[in-house]
Amino acid sequence: QVQLVESGGGLVQAGGSLRLSCAASRISYRLNTMAWYRQAPGKQRELVAGITSGGSTNYADSVKGRFTISRDYTKNTVYLQMNSLKPEDTSVYYCAADYVVAPGRNYWGQGTQVTVSS
Repeated sequence: QVQLVESGGGLVQAGGSLRLSCAASRISYRLNTMAWYRQAPGKQRELVAGITSGGSTNYADSVKGRFTISRDYTKNTVYLQMNSLKPEDTSVYYCAADYVVAPGRNYWGQGTQVTVSS
């Protein structure tokens, strides 16, 4: 099954930037959507941003204008550029991907911690 490995998390001050990466391997079929989710302690996991196989993107309202998702189709890698970070962006960020042949059936990475200090 798909293996997703995230990197790039860390500690940053409010107003700073981070770039997350997620590389997919052990791919059996063409990947469909790749996305970033996040989950803060005591809260539900929420969609941050997604990008389809055709390049269409969508964002949570809370990150529009600050975060940018991009994808390298040749490397099966998705990125999340996070600018103007706020303390409320502190979460574990998870990468997710599904196959074109099985849309909606997400595979998940192990997560990377992002902490924004005030």
